[in-house]
Amino acid sequence: MASERLQYDQEGDDLEVVLLAGARGRDEVLPLVEVIIDRYCGSMRLDDEFAAGKYLVTLRSEYVQARATIESVDAVLSILYPKLGYPNWLVILARNCEYATDVPAFKESFEREFEYVTSLWASAANKAAFEAQYSREISNQHDAKYC
Repeated sequence: MASERLQYDQEGDDLEVVLLAGARGRDEVLPLVEVIIDRYCGSMRLDDEFAAGKYLVTLRSEYVQARATIESVDAVLSILYPKLGYPNWLVILARNCEYATDVPAFKESFEREFEYVTSLWASAANKAAFEAQYSREISNQHDAKYC
């Protein structure tokens, strides 16, 4: 897409778009994308946790429809959790998912927490609305250690 925008000279002298067109791999692409999003979205940019929460809603739908696996969800959570700065609402979900990839007995705990967290994100209009509804005590009830 970046190369198409360059081909039609839609970006002018935007160096980051030029670099993005030639970037290879996640390590090169992500920093450029963040700069571009900040430049063009500014204050309209979605909060990272909010965007991640909404993405998890979609990912859970894919999981329920068997288009995603525990392993693929774990791969996503393994990136999101540290990238978001280890948010409190993601602790139990990330842990249970990691455990469930190796120990089938933890699958139910993972699925209960996945359903809980994503049901809140599905109805949240922003991060503050999610945080007003989220209860760590409820998440703790889904903690794999209670299996």
